[in-house]
Amino acid sequence: MDGDAARAAELRKEIAEYDYWYYVKDAPRVPDAEYDRLFRELQSLELMHPELLSPDSPTQRVGGKPLETFSPVRHAVPMLSIRTETDITDQGAVAFDARVRRELGLDVEIEYACELKFDGLAISLRYEQGRLVQAATRGDGETGEDVTQNVRHAVRQIPLSLEGMPPDILEVRGEIYMRRDDFERYNAAQRSEGLPTLVNPRNGAAGSIRQLDPALAARRPLKFFAYGLGEVQGWKPQTQQELLDRLEAWGFPVNDMRCVVKGASGLVEFHNRIENMRDQLPFDIDGVVYKVNSIALQESLGFASREPRWACAHKFPAEEQVTVVRGIDIQVGRTGKLTPVAKLEPVFVGGTTVSNATLHNEGETRRKDVRIGDRVIVRRAGDVIPEVVGVVPGGGERREEDRYDLYKSLSGRCPVCGSHIVREEDGADWRCTGGLFCPAQRKQALLHFSSRRAMNIDGLGDRLVDQLVEAQIVDTPADLYDQRKLNLSALSKLERMGEKSAQNLLGAIDNSRKTTLARFIFALGIRNVGEATAKDLARHFGSLETLMRADEEKLVEVRDVGPVVARSIVDFFAEQHNVEVIQGLLDPERGGVVLEDKAETEKPLAGKTFVLTGALAMSRDIAKERLESLGAKVAGSVSKKTDYVVAGENSGSKLERARELNIAVLGEQEFLAMMEGGSA
Repeated sequence: MDGDAARAAELRKEIAEYDYWYYVKDAPRVPDAEYDRLFRELQSLELMHPELLSPDSPTQRVGGKPLETFSPVRHAVPMLSIRTETDITDQGAVAFDARVRRELGLDVEIEYACELKFDGLAISLRYEQGRLVQAATRGDGETGEDVTQNVRHAVRQIPLSLEGMPPDILEVRGEIYMRRDDFERYNAAQRSEGLPTLVNPRNGAAGSIRQLDPALAARRPLKFFAYGLGEVQGWKPQTQQELLDRLEAWGFPVNDMRCVVKGASGLVEFHNRIENMRDQLPFDIDGVVYKVNSIALQESLGFASREPRWACAHKFPAEEQVTVVRGIDIQVGRTGKLTPVAKLEPVFVGGTTVSNATLHNEGETRRKDVRIGDRVIVRRAGDVIPEVVGVVPGGGERREEDRYDLYKSLSGRCPVCGSHIVREEDGADWRCTGGLFCPAQRKQALLHFSSRRAMNIDGLGDRLVDQLVEAQIVDTPADLYDQRKLNLSALSKLERMGEKSAQNLLGAIDNSRKTTLARFIFALGIRNVGEATAKDLARHFGSLETLMRADEEKLVEVRDVGPVVARSIVDFFAEQHNVEVIQGLLDPERGGVVLEDKAETEKPLAGKTFVLTGALAMSRDIAKERLESLGAKVAGSVSKKTDYVVAGENSGSKLERARELNIAVLGEQEFLAMMEGGSA
């Protein structure tokens, strides 16, 4: 038993350290498989010996029963708000410095700690004997809500226990927030499933922590920054800078953009510098915070009307404003996605004038019930495209039949090329079916068509495609092969295109004319048809003509082709614009593309599925190409349909899965021998 207790303590310490490096420092120390192994070992020990379970165990971050309500928490030290300097110019900083010096009766430069003003949920974390015992919201400053369970489960950056020699009682104040990229990914996933989205990162953070179900809170991507103290027994820092440095040493995430400056000029420089880089930050801020650095001077200044005289928030321009929707246009993206865009009465928001804002998709537009003439809240944060957050209530009667209908507004056709539009299987997005023809998708279609795994036209990259399209030399992939359009004379007019480069490009295009059916199918860029599916289609149908005539019933007979993929293929070939481009590619007088496929069924590894894992001496791409040249399919995950797993050094979960399913495992030498022998 003593050995198990010691091992459990060792595991808790080791896992906590890995959590710190992963969640706080963003620098993983061990592979996921090793972390999972240690975690499972600790879980097993705690299951066998419940008396070993402690509140600060990493296993206690998982699970949690839904709460009926939050209990009130009386703050030992009130969580007071700080004064906001509404003058967003340099004079706001100058005025704060003048007030501080006047209150102190000093005519010398004051030293200030400058920090970012995070836009999230203020939280107080109480540690006793180094262990987290309570987490509470600000509430009214005197009394907040007990959200300990949610914080334990949802915010992995917050330590459950502290290293070193922390005070007996330590209350750490800070902000729970969401990164912009995490917020966008979460909302994109929600939209793809037709589920409600979060309004903005700030509301997302606050709403997540105040969820009664900890499991739901844990699904939200939450982060934390520490910036201050509540009740403390056994330690008193001399400066704000020392306070933050010590919190960081105890394992709390502390933003590294803090600094200490002197006088009003230092405050002004910090405010301007942060405002200029605000858009590049990965999270939202609405200003900066100035604090007198000396704790002794803070105590001398004291409080006025429940606000500290020694601190001030200096804001930036607001990132949310109210304006009016004048119209709703449709934007066609590079991949054919149709996005409703609100045309707005111009409004100054987030430091710039905004006249357009995305509505994301029809479902989101209908859920928010945005209509022409509505007063709406518009948000702009960083580099994120401005979006309509919601409608301001009070717009009069709203009939259900007047909700936004994208298909009806476009009469079912793409506003750019006139091709039919189709709805995604999940019902979230509408898309144009004219992938090879639609001008809005032109550049994306050409780049995909010419990519290495498609037609493999060496030298045709982003910049050159941009020039070819903008100069109106190339409209569709068929034009790449039409020498009446793309020739030395046309290329010589392009920027940085010498005669040698032009000849090389034309040579690469000519070399690509002979290709396989699978590569050609993949090059067409059919929605949901990747490289592996293209090979399956080529193997099953044998010719492009047969594939183009196939209906959904015949398509779902193909390996790994389901109803969604089948519908995408039928929709693509049903669009006459796409058919005309394909005819142009295969026309001997225009494109001259020739499909030279050998029957895949004659190849020695036809019908076999391989999975590659671990580090191999040869590159993954080469191994994959060798297998596919012999007729095999290379999958990304292990399943019952897998025939062989090729395992290199440091193989992880895929190898374990293969052993669980009794799938044949090949070492690299066995794999190379199979390649040379050409048979399974």
